[in-house]
Amino acid sequence: MNVIDPDNPIPKYLQISAWIRELIQSGRYERGASLPSEVELSKICQVNRNTLRQAIAELTAAGMLRKEKGRGTFVCAETPLAVTHKLKSISSFSADLQELGIRERTRIIKKSLEGAGDQVAKKLILSPNGKVAVIRRIRSGNEVPFIYEESYLPGSTFRDILEMDLTGSMYQIINDRFNVTLARSDQTIRAVNLKGRIASYLNLPVNSAAFFMESLTYDENNVPVELLYSYYRGDKYVFEVELGRYHIEEDNVHQD
Repeated sequence: MNVIDPDNPIPKYLQISAWIRELIQSGRYERGASLPSEVELSKICQVNRNTLRQAIAELTAAGMLRKEKGRGTFVCAETPLAVTHKLKSISSFSADLQELGIRERTRIIKKSLEGAGDQVAKKLILSPNGKVAVIRRIRSGNEVPFIYEESYLPGSTFRDILEMDLTGSMYQIINDRFNVTLARSDQTIRAVNLKGRIASYLNLPVNSAAFFMESLTYDENNVPVELLYSYYRGDKYVFEVELGRYHIEEDNVHQD
């Protein structure tokens, strides 16, 4: 069994912590269960004990494990629930977690004013040399990273958002601080395998399964106000779609 991928740019201790996290979240080790000794885990993972201890320390800091001197390492976190995101109205990560009673935390990776680039400019209907406010964030629940987001907003309207506290709901800020009503959102979802820095941000091995969503949100005048790229952990998110009544198209009904 190869826990460590030597070609993976993610540090070895993070690969190990991701593996142990998966064992816990899959129910292999329940709350209160003890992990194998550091010696045993070091042999399984084929690393020295210092590297193994770094992985244990990372999960201890996240509240998933606890160390008891002379006794060992124990699981102290419940298996996290999967978050359900309902695709019938515009909603935020904050609202999704609040429904489940999960503690939210947002880490800002970067926020800046940048050139839009051809693809973003086209979707937001900006001039070729237009500027956008770009916010890159990691959204976590109970200290477990769930989503990596890249948000692009027209700089002419939202330049000042870069000076604001962006650790909560962006939709709430757009509505309350900029008086913009979010009327609808076009969303496209596809399955992906995580690569490089995004896998690292979500504390997952490279090629882990995930959902990628592109959301283009419009105001009440049908003007695009935000382009959002989101990467959702495949093991932590369920998308729920509500469909209306099935209608038979009369033109397709054969009549004698």
